[in-house]
Amino acid sequence: MKKVKFILSGGGTGGHIYPAIAIAEELKKHHPQAEFLFVGAKDRMEMQKVPAAGYPIKGLWISGLQRKLTFKNLLFPLKLLVSLMKSKKIIKDFKPTVVIGTGGFASGPVLKAANKKKIPTVLQEQNSYAGITNKWLAKEAAKICVAYENMKKYFPEDKIVLTGNPVREDLLDINSKREKAKKHYKLSADKKTILVLGGSLGAKKINETIAENISFFQQQNTQVIWQCGKLYYEDFSKYEDKKTIQVHQFIDQMDLAYAAADVIISRSGAISVSELCIVGKPTVFIPSPNVAEDHQTKNANALAEKNAAIVIKENEIKQQFQRVFKEILTKEDLQKSLSENIKQVAKPKATQAIVHEINKLIQL
Repeated sequence: MKKVKFILSGGGTGGHIYPAIAIAEELKKHHPQAEFLFVGAKDRMEMQKVPAAGYPIKGLWISGLQRKLTFKNLLFPLKLLVSLMKSKKIIKDFKPTVVIGTGGFASGPVLKAANKKKIPTVLQEQNSYAGITNKWLAKEAAKICVAYENMKKYFPEDKIVLTGNPVREDLLDINSKREKAKKHYKLSADKKTILVLGGSLGAKKINETIAENISFFQQQNTQVIWQCGKLYYEDFSKYEDKKTIQVHQFIDQMDLAYAAADVIISRSGAISVSELCIVGKPTVFIPSPNVAEDHQTKNANALAEKNAAIVIKENEIKQQFQRVFKEILTKEDLQKSLSENIKQVAKPKATQAIVHEINKLIQL
């Protein structure tokens, strides 16, 4: 039996890195003797996060195209050429059985090089709007695992498998952790808990909105777990108030934060959306307008159309915020229907489904 080897590539943001790590962990259960290699962009967060998860990684000199004319864009063709050459060498030396791409510009060159060598490739597209890299690679991919319906406008229909997005396993049973979570965050039993998430770096507009509405939250008899992010902790930590407002730079135990929450405010990156579907709490999405192709709005709207979440646009936050929260906090039936509807969209076995597709391609 020949040794199975996997290359996984994706990066630039946590939304591309964590799915790749989740897929690798699941593959390891099926193939304990397998060899793994990650390929990322040499100056991005995957160069720290992947080794921290216990996997080797090689970096490419590559970056995405900027939306406006910049010097970086002028360098793009050269970077792509250099990265394609390095990827060719990586493929030749490592000899992978299958190469898996989870999106982000780093995955482009290595999957292209694998396709040239007739090594099967699998794409994992997290968003409801396909990224440039995955669209570029789709024609030659063996399988394309998606998280949303109606993706045939971007990809060949015969290659698409609706799997959902990989999420961390500790979220699959958060209801049993509620008491532990309340103790962990020292929460009052007679108040509703609002969890605020803006991503690891933070979200300026969400943070400003929470700061402006602290007295509103107090009037509504709620308590807030507020993850304001690394970039904003210094500015917003002064709003900490032991009775009602907890300000965190980063949340380590996300499962406990989700378990403690009654209502969640979040950005709508693809992985956050997939996690929140599994968590199944009433959720208000405030999409970031500063992302490629406005995909966060598309992700959030895909749920809002099913009455599975509420969406507030950033430019309407002042007019809408208090009205929306008064309605959620006072209407138990609305909380219940949002919770039930978002759970219907969840795909808790997404990682297993993706690995099942990869296993089909392995010729042992």
